[in-house]
Amino acid sequence: MKKNENFIITINREVGSGGRTVGRKLAERLGVKYYDKALVKGLTEKYGLTLDEIERLKAGDEKKSWWDEFNRFYHSFTGGQASGDTPTTASMFETERRILQSLASQESCVVAGRSTFLIFRDWPNHVNVFIQASLNHRIQRIIDHQHVTTQQAIDIIDELDAGREAYIKKYSDKSRYDTRNYQLVLSMDDLSEDDAVNVIMAYVKGVMI
Repeated sequence: MKKNENFIITINREVGSGGRTVGRKLAERLGVKYYDKALVKGLTEKYGLTLDEIERLKAGDEKKSWWDEFNRFYHSFTGGQASGDTPTTASMFETERRILQSLASQESCVVAGRSTFLIFRDWPNHVNVFIQASLNHRIQRIIDHQHVTTQQAIDIIDELDAGREAYIKKYSDKSRYDTRNYQLVLSMDDLSEDDAVNVIMAYVKGVMI
């Protein structure tokens, strides 16, 4: 990674591993923005963003940043009314990709989500991180955070693991569990979230030139 250029760190995670919190803490330590699927989903739903509208934003005055144009555009919506069209899964994937890549082109950031390793696999100056944990660790964390039973926690893990893998398979020939997709893979069983941030920081510092 080149320290004098914008960089992207993607956080890909198993549910119950604590990866989302690691991503947020990492962004805070680095002093950069943190983006995830929830942000993209919220913007597209609340403001009715479509692929055409995203392209219109990007095609604005070259002297203005995409982020400035984006802010001007979505604040022009009154009442936050969404468009009447129901987006397809494919269009949502493309919308997510374009928004995240447009944001990343403006500044260094940490991005998290099921497809971020795929979205940024050919991006210059990036590091893909995968956060995982043993099943028992994941079950206990979900029980503690969501106050559910052991069986409910298992059901949540099974459903989300299968759904996220199917989502990636739909758009690529990759598996999110293939470690070749990542520069760094961490198991959280013996690490706190702060420990994980320290490991990632040390790795990033070591590969920066």
